[in-house]
Amino acid sequence: MHIMHHAAGAPEKPAIIMAGSGKTVSYAELEAQSNQAAQLFRSLGLKRGDTIAIFAENTPTYFALCWGAQRSGLVFTCISSKLSADEVEYIVRDCGARAFFASASLGGIASEVARRLGDALAAFAVDGDIPGFRSFAAESSAVPASRIADESSGRDMLYSSGTTGRPKGIKGMLPEEAIDAPNVMIGLMQALFGFNDQVVYLSPAPLYHAAPLRYCMGVQKLGGTVVVMEHFDPEQALAAIEKYRITHSQWVPTHFVRMLKLPEEVRRRYDVSSLKVAIHAAAPCPVEIKEQMFDWWGDVIYEYYSATEGAGFTAIGPADWKAHRGSVGRSMLGQIHILDEDGEELPPGEIGRVYFSGGPPFEYHGDAEQARGSLDERGRATFGDIGYVDTDGFLYLTDRQAFMIISGGVNIYPQEVENVLVAHPKVADVAVFGVPNPEFGEEVKAVVQPMDWADAGPDLAAELIAYCRDRLSHVKCPRTVDFEPELPRHPTGKLYKRLLKDRYWGKGETGIV
Repeated sequence: MHIMHHAAGAPEKPAIIMAGSGKTVSYAELEAQSNQAAQLFRSLGLKRGDTIAIFAENTPTYFALCWGAQRSGLVFTCISSKLSADEVEYIVRDCGARAFFASASLGGIASEVARRLGDALAAFAVDGDIPGFRSFAAESSAVPASRIADESSGRDMLYSSGTTGRPKGIKGMLPEEAIDAPNVMIGLMQALFGFNDQVVYLSPAPLYHAAPLRYCMGVQKLGGTVVVMEHFDPEQALAAIEKYRITHSQWVPTHFVRMLKLPEEVRRRYDVSSLKVAIHAAAPCPVEIKEQMFDWWGDVIYEYYSATEGAGFTAIGPADWKAHRGSVGRSMLGQIHILDEDGEELPPGEIGRVYFSGGPPFEYHGDAEQARGSLDERGRATFGDIGYVDTDGFLYLTDRQAFMIISGGVNIYPQEVENVLVAHPKVADVAVFGVPNPEFGEEVKAVVQPMDWADAGPDLAAELIAYCRDRLSHVKCPRTVDFEPELPRHPTGKLYKRLLKDRYWGKGETGIV
């Protein structure tokens, strides 16, 4: 289970295909490139346990760097390409990176980060030139493509998206096993979703996020082919499925929404019959959206629920979901507990905070105390979500604890309202949250990204409020609707709701933000 074996057995097989450009990297080429990356790391004095930081857009070089670090015993921290110089600097400092690899297209921010960090950081440009940076292509091509003598297994250390505060590095132990050893995630990919060496896997999301990175590398461990979209576009995603005969893919619900809102004649233009498994995760998927995907793609939709911390994992396939609509599945890793505010276990059907026990331990880099804040006194871990289990043990997510609205003493879960509004044909995206109300403490506010900005205005606001009231209890419905040309949503599907709430509550004026 490693690219080195596939390079020996099927050297010309594509390991990577870039969906837009068609650029292809074979297993033999990826093996050589990752060996050269490992040789370069050693020439820089990097040893087992040291860290590199990657600030790059989707590119084949991403995999050369990650596989080079994986076989060198290094920790590799992949940083969102959407962050500011201050945010990137914070992560590079916090993770303790000794080398920094940045896409030339991100050169402005990368240069500012390198200037602030000074000569202690070895800075390399990827896929082009950045003034003052060393060239990764030139320096890696000047070293041998043979394996380093002291290979050992490295790992990623990825940071939370920072939707509720400073990003946190999720830290695990460096693996002690051989670089080609199987792991728990590979086992789940095989058992739940049928991954093998015949898989052609479409990855439409940024590689710096946990699921795209880990699943792509998992496919390559198994000897399949990864098709990577440079940037997500709904019609281009459908075209890639048809062109490359995609068998497996992974999405977030906003991808589904954007594909479903393509004109019918565009959707029907592309053959998606090669799909065997289309996984979705990262955010709750509205039931109506998922049902439309089943109607379109057939019984190939699978879902899992986890987090970068990896303390628990649930999964659900088509048949179980249809019998338990809205569920994110039963636990495959860790035992589920639903706890009330006093930490007492709740019975099936009652809503509380979701915890897992028995999963792998985790901590946040440089802040073990913060990780303990995600654990209760018995060591059970939470991702901060609210939900319940049914009598069959299936988990249902209601919302995140931080987003719950308390209006006149009534708990309101914004996700339920968002699920209704996003199904409206004039809504491209929506965020629902609480805003100040002098009588009730909070009231429900919806901020909508319309499909057509020309529709934004009082008439559409009234239409959306009425649409909600036809489908939900009036107490849950927004009292007012505002409009934005685009919501601050992370490419991985996470919504930066805090940035919207700040406008209404004011920074630092209340603990709610």
